Amino acid sequence: MEKLKQRIIDEQGLERTLARLAHEILEANPGTEGLALIGIRTRGVPLAERLAKLISTIENSADVPVGVLDITLYRDDYLTARKTPRVQATEIPFDIYNRNVVLIDDVLFTGRTIRAAIDAILDYGRPARIKLAVLIDRGHREMPIQGDFIGRRLVTLPGEEVRVRLREVDGKDEVVLVEMQAESSYEEDR
Repeated sequence: MEKLKQRIIDEQGLERTLARLAHEILEANPGTEGLALIGIRTRGVPLAERLAKLISTIENSADVPVGVLDITLYRDDYLTARKTPRVQATEIPFDIYNRNVVLIDDVLFTGRTIRAAIDAILDYGRPARIKLAVLIDRGHREMPIQGDFIGRRLVTLPGEEVRVRLREVDGKDEVVLVEMQAESSYEEDR
């Protein structure tokens, strides 16, 4: 059970945040040549797709390639998780060798998801560099991982969780902070 504590970002705020992230990614890369975005399942994928469209529009260029990454079997806790892991497809339809790859995720928390994502990416080849773009950085790191492009930093307390809702997955765009009342079936795996 969860209790809404605060609405962090509404639909218009999400659009503004993504536009800013797209500009920041472009500022760090010399145009779109050699750039590729890879979204981490689940909500990192629609974020990567939206960012790719924004970047292509800003640069008036061809589409930025987007890949989909499932890190389930790369997680350090998949064997000890309470439920059976649900493995989904990874789809990277381009060569990542010598590309500037930007990993996209919704929430950066402990850093374990990103560590797993980097391991998975390296199984596909050797990019020139890997950068990280996240919508929300909520702190509480367990790994030495940091975002390069951050939509919003949010200080959270134990018992609080960040919920990113995207229209492609959840039917609406918003980011909320919730307080957990009892054990939840929603596993925050960031």
